[in-house]
Amino acid sequence: EGSGQKALNLTRIIEEIAHETQIKIIPVVQVIDAEEIISATKLEVWIQHVDPVSFGPNTGWTLPEEAVRIGVRGVFLNHSEHKFTDWDGLVKAVARCREVDLKTLVFASDVEEFKNVLTLTPTYAAYEPSELIGSTETSVAQAKPEVISEVSELSKKAGIPLVVGAGVHSMEDVKKSLELGAVGVAVATDVVKAEDPKKELLDLVEGFK
Repeated sequence: EGSGQKALNLTRIIEEIAHETQIKIIPVVQVIDAEEIISATKLEVWIQHVDPVSFGPNTGWTLPEEAVRIGVRGVFLNHSEHKFTDWDGLVKAVARCREVDLKTLVFASDVEEFKNVLTLTPTYAAYEPSELIGSTETSVAQAKPEVISEVSELSKKAGIPLVVGAGVHSMEDVKKSLELGAVGVAVATDVVKAEDPKKELLDLVEGFK
């Protein structure tokens, strides 16, 4: 539902709603779809991963410089569905993104990991408990409000904006997340799998008003 032509269609819906509401919404797409989507939208477009590599013999890896070349503005790193298996790799990936002026949103699934992520000084730090990802019934705002408050304090002290995700599926979830200290939310399942993505997005952006 979030690939190819469907990704392009969804981006057009996102752009329409972002324009109507003046709420910043960033589509985060697969690298293979990025160039086409960037050429079709005025929105800032991010991709879902890059690798900690430079020019050289790196067949099959995603080079940060190439992401920038096609117009990508930022990148997700360490999402629970694409976790770095070693800390040094994540450190290098964030550093490589900084070298080429790619914004970064680095994910953590618990408080200890979040503390470590903050030491990398990403553009944004995200708290997303992996057990709630994909849920259409229970959101991070409902299940872990005390943890959001805790990581919010940590992010404020570090001067790094907080984004939260996992199971976010309503205006109330967004509003609660912002009340607890987040500046934004990461959403996938609720919109990508919706019968009416526009309706779902309009509901979510109400939480920012």
